[in-house]
Amino acid sequence: MSEPAVPPRRKPIVLTDGDTRTLLFGDGAIQSKMLLSRPQALTLAYTRAMMCFLLFVPRPRRILMVGLGGGSLAKFCHRYLSDADVTVVELDPEVIAVREQFAVPPDGPRFRVIHADAVDVIGRHEAAFDVLIVDGYDVSGMPPALGSAAFYANCLRALRPGGVLVANLHANDRDFPGVLRRLRTAFDGRVCGFRGMSYGNRVKFAVKAPAPSWMPGRAVLVRQLVAATRGLSAPLNRLLAHAVVAWAGRRG
Repeated sequence: MSEPAVPPRRKPIVLTDGDTRTLLFGDGAIQSKMLLSRPQALTLAYTRAMMCFLLFVPRPRRILMVGLGGGSLAKFCHRYLSDADVTVVELDPEVIAVREQFAVPPDGPRFRVIHADAVDVIGRHEAAFDVLIVDGYDVSGMPPALGSAAFYANCLRALRPGGVLVANLHANDRDFPGVLRRLRTAFDGRVCGFRGMSYGNRVKFAVKAPAPSWMPGRAVLVRQLVAATRGLSAPLNRLLAHAVVAWAGRRG
């Protein structure tokens, strides 16, 4: 009996329309958008929401990102978080191959893109990162390995005390309730999040206890507010995300 045919992997598609460049996968799902006139700007609402990890860790020293895409978050952090060392882990070499089309900076002393499996990379670290940003999607959605109990346990271990995991989940994912349950279990319920940022996206923040003593009091109050309400209303979410991004931009 012959082996079943394996469907070819669909390459990322880059489209340019006026001032906007878009990265899509073969199913037409938008992965990233960039303004050619402002490559470091965060044009998609969920990316601005993810930058709210700064409410938990205002001055991160080491950031690990899972998933490059068009590099929106990577570029923003490299440009405006000048004290942070940023590593981006991307499994798909075809995505890495288009990095220059999205103005992703070259590798350097405090920024690098590595071709590897994030599950393996995170599993090799302990108390190494202040922030983990998990935004890994392929043409089929979020790989199951990035929502497993073992993965979240390794994320907890890889974070420093007071560190934060920010994950871009999707409510339409069939296993979304299970993923969220496993995330909450791994972080002992220290999880809060945003709704209403963009269609289907559910941005979740999971904090490793205890919070460091150097965390500014204002950030502690905001964190407690968001955690207590299990996420603010959609308009307040958007205002808060815009305010955090603006603050980071002024600081950079």
